[in-house]
Amino acid sequence: MDKLKKVLSGEDEENNTDGTGILERANQASTLAWGTRMRGFLLCFILGLLCSILGSCLLWLPGLGLPVFAVLYSLGNISALASTMFLMGPCRQLKNMCAKERALATTLMLVCLVLTLCSAFWWSNNGLALLFCLLQFMAFTWYGLSYIPFARDGIIKCFSACF
Repeated sequence: MDKLKKVLSGEDEENNTDGTGILERANQASTLAWGTRMRGFLLCFILGLLCSILGSCLLWLPGLGLPVFAVLYSLGNISALASTMFLMGPCRQLKNMCAKERALATTLMLVCLVLTLCSAFWWSNNGLALLFCLLQFMAFTWYGLSYIPFARDGIIKCFSACF
């Protein structure tokens, strides 16, 4: 469990300039125990995953399939995104989302999320709703890759070699 805490906190002995890691700061700022945080993270993440999968399964319902898919898929993404707030706290999560390396992906993801719901309900345009769901998935993936060192660079190099 200690190894998991160190990995999730991003603690690095050489780069730790202020003497406290993310995990220590989060523990000081929150009253939740580490086990409770992990359970909250897992519950929220699994709930988000199940919403997205259920939405994908219900996509093919005649008549109401696409709006139900758009709502469940968007709720799944929001829940998966919110799950990390259990690990680092809401303020830290929002600061990380607005960091310069994630700001574009965060903005694109949230805009696509809103446009997905607008196109499913307000505009009643199935093609746009599916397009915005696809863009939402791509933006969420790009956002998630920003937390893995050199992952974005590797993806860019892989696609540039393919094309």
